[in-house]
Amino acid sequence: MNVIPSPLPGVLIIEPRVFGDARGFFYESYNEKVFAEKTGVTAHFVQDNHSRSNNNVLRGLHYQIRQPQGKLVRATVGEVYDLVVDIRRSSPQFGKWTATTLSADNRRMLWVPAGFAHGFLVVSEYAEFEYKTTDYWAPQFERCIVWNDPRLAIPWPLQTDPLLSAKDRQGSLLDKAEVFP
Repeated sequence: MNVIPSPLPGVLIIEPRVFGDARGFFYESYNEKVFAEKTGVTAHFVQDNHSRSNNNVLRGLHYQIRQPQGKLVRATVGEVYDLVVDIRRSSPQFGKWTATTLSADNRRMLWVPAGFAHGFLVVSEYAEFEYKTTDYWAPQFERCIVWNDPRLAIPWPLQTDPLLSAKDRQGSLLDKAEVFP
């Protein structure tokens, strides 16, 4: 596995070692021992999630204020523009974000530590997105920062307005959001 540090300390792009031939390919998508050795992250995952979304669906920017979740995310079908925002008020990177493309073709994964908001935009016809979390989903603690917060000025690769859930349309501005200390 190849580990690429992102501009935000702690956020990592993971490239698995892929074995392929005329029959197809194989790769180990997760191995706790190798992940810890290569990344320095000793995460214990408790939940796996899988979603399917159509083109132009934007999910996020989500986080849990209590029971914060570290996430190991990837697109297994299609392609997404994946983005994380540092929402730790004490961090020198507070309010800064980084983005990468995750796709079935590049097989990249992204490690999103607790303390970051996460979201993605489907840029292919549709995408299937999988993620492992370090804590359980707790809807009472779930929060959302609005995708188009002017302070963040994220240049989402959109052709038209995104398709959003009601929850995501009602997200908070970062300056008014409940964030981490």
